Amino acid sequence: MNCLFCKIIRRDIPASIVYEDEQVLAFNDIEPRAPTHVLIIPKRHIDGVNALADTDDELVGAMFRVAAGIARERGIADTGYRTVFNTNRDAGQTVFHLHLHLLGGRALGWPPG
Repeated sequence: MNCLFCKIIRRDIPASIVYEDEQVLAFNDIEPRAPTHVLIIPKRHIDGVNALADTDDELVGAMFRVAAGIARERGIADTGYRTVFNTNRDAGQTVFHLHLHLLGGRALGWPPG
């Protein structure tokens, strides 16, 4: 598969990996929008949120638990952080492999965008 994130999973492209288990890989975003900007991705290719199946509920839960764990490790869990799935181009999705953004380490404005 020619997917950028699949290439990172296969180690064809280097990444600053911060977490890995059998289902999920997490790495620092190469264009961070906050002091902490980590992408959490499933190791199995899923195009995005609209491609999720009922059988993916556990996987999505695991992605959020990984995000919370990284937030705790980075000391931002108590002050606050944001988790975001961008879905399709108008929402800003540029890599069509499901990924959860973990952003924190500074005050984040609302509304986003």
